[in-house]
Amino acid sequence: MTLPTQVTKGHATGNDFVMYWDPDGAYEPSEKETRWLCDRHFGIGGDGLLRLARTEDMRGLDSALVEACKAAGAEWFMDYRNADGSIAEMCGNGTRAITLFAQKLGLAAAGSPFALATRAGVKTLTSLGDVPELGQDVFQVEMGAFSRGAIGEYRVTIPGTPGQANGTFVDMGNPHVAAVLGVTASAGEELDGPEFAALNSELAAASLPDVEMLDLVTKPVVNPAIESDQNVEFLAIRALDSQQDQGSAFMRVNERGVGETLSCGTGLCASGVVLQALTGIHQWTIAVRGGRLRVIVRDDNTVTLTGPATIVGEIQLA
Repeated sequence: MTLPTQVTKGHATGNDFVMYWDPDGAYEPSEKETRWLCDRHFGIGGDGLLRLARTEDMRGLDSALVEACKAAGAEWFMDYRNADGSIAEMCGNGTRAITLFAQKLGLAAAGSPFALATRAGVKTLTSLGDVPELGQDVFQVEMGAFSRGAIGEYRVTIPGTPGQANGTFVDMGNPHVAAVLGVTASAGEELDGPEFAALNSELAAASLPDVEMLDLVTKPVVNPAIESDQNVEFLAIRALDSQQDQGSAFMRVNERGVGETLSCGTGLCASGVVLQALTGIHQWTIAVRGGRLRVIVRDDNTVTLTGPATIVGEIQLA
């Protein structure tokens, strides 16, 4: 077995992980070991596995990425694996969970920015402590640059569920397609202006059930198909305030290699990107089944994600 004898269980707004420290690069997990650790019946259980290793000990990385990590002072690398054992480029919630883990190990200082290397580049995290409405051990993550495709260029369906919706592709270091399905009555009062023409068009095209009623145990189908597969987010807008440049929404997500999760950090960012494109609003509070987070989409095509993290406990492997 290429695993340490002790692992840690943690989560970030319900997106849960098995985590361990690998200071000598000796414990690279196999797909089988990852699936076992993440199995909720025969293992510990988690949406994914987070291995904290030295950047220099990571195998198979592009040399340009390694040099960029070194230049940013990112000594520690978040090696993220999905629950099915597949390697993923990024996990926004995982960055917060593993940074809290690094703090407990004494590798990250609570009062200083922490440069974390990932397969999607270096992410800088800042500890904010306890934040009202968000929770304890809150971190702000500079998620970096995104790229977005054309609004509504994909069709999203769910096998066994009537209806469809338009979806928009966003690359957050990993691939996403986000669809807006509805707006609450109070938020809908703002939608008469020409600036909301694209949003109204997307809403008119959506015939899937309300976000809360969706069957996301079943993997959504995206057409045209995306070769890399993708995460799919479904959104309901709850409030809009154009004057304050703030909005709120509710999101559910089906993650590739995992299924429905209670939260998805890169999915929240992708959702914020699509919401900003449709409404012009840059600051979003987005509720997921695991809690609440804040997303800021900047005009320079970068995103900030803010939310809590939790260490559940230490587990000794048999």
